[in-house]
Amino acid sequence: MKAPAVLFRAQELAFRTQYAELKERVRAAGGLLPGTPGTLALRAGSGHGYWYRVYYPVPGKQSEQLIGRQDDEVAAQDMRERMAFAEWVAAQVASLRKLGFQVADKAVARVLVELHNRQAFAAGLVLVGTLGYMAWLNELGAIAVSARTLDIDLARRQPLKLAAPLPFLETMLATQLPFVEVPALPSAGPATSVKLPGVQGLRVDVLAPGSKLGALVRVPELQWFAQAIPFYDYLLDQPEPAAMLAGGHCVPVRLPQAARLVWHKLYSSTRRKGFPEKAEKDRRQALVLAAVLAEVDADAIARAFGEAPAAMHRGLPPLRADLLARSAGHTELQAVLAQCLG
Repeated sequence: MKAPAVLFRAQELAFRTQYAELKERVRAAGGLLPGTPGTLALRAGSGHGYWYRVYYPVPGKQSEQLIGRQDDEVAAQDMRERMAFAEWVAAQVASLRKLGFQVADKAVARVLVELHNRQAFAAGLVLVGTLGYMAWLNELGAIAVSARTLDIDLARRQPLKLAAPLPFLETMLATQLPFVEVPALPSAGPATSVKLPGVQGLRVDVLAPGSKLGALVRVPELQWFAQAIPFYDYLLDQPEPAAMLAGGHCVPVRLPQAARLVWHKLYSSTRRKGFPEKAEKDRRQALVLAAVLAEVDADAIARAFGEAPAAMHRGLPPLRADLLARSAGHTELQAVLAQCLG
């Protein structure tokens, strides 16, 4: 008889420790250098020499960053150290990718680094969607298959705690990626997203709690609009600090609580009318994340279910038989699912 399929494999402790050390050092580093680490170049002009950092902010596009005068050795040495640190981080991320950690692409890295450097995540912005799921796999030390995503989903539950407004479009254009605005509805309404050209172009969406799916929510501190998602107030309550591996970077971010992400994804899978492939993706991600959590903190899954609004519960019991069948290789997960779904 064939053994039940398992939904994930656990990373070895040594590799989880490597990831934890990387994350800790990046958190302590403050601002991150965008793009490649780069090289120092000395340029002469106006009778004085100046140090520049020459780097690629995005693939195929070279830029220069003024460091200081030739005689400002303190500034030059500080940049050398930052570049050396960026090279170390890139090497660590490459190693972790080979070990099965989730790593997003360079365009995602450029966006997340810009938001981090502008203190958006520290102010309360939350990374959700597939990238949030990928980041949780790394945080929990789990190896699982994850489809490449063409979206960055960003959300906020309440106004971000920013010292000054952070214009969203200006921030996205500062990445030097050719983003264009995308209206909430075709040819109507203000933009809620930006997107890179082409069918496969990266899209960045801003989301917020709201009772009517897709309704516009004004986000004054970003000088932008968000799309409303039901029960996002539940999902975004008390997000947790974490990190996202992308390109050659490890970027500090905030994530929804993992157990709440499980239940919201299962709820979302029941609302994907006409999009069976997206419903399947949501359900698969929820099951994998729940299986990982069930082995380390099954009570967290049950608590998150109990804290979910009653209206979220209503569509979940019909999923019970399917979820139990697909989690046959994880007895702890089956127990908590049976407890919550009756």
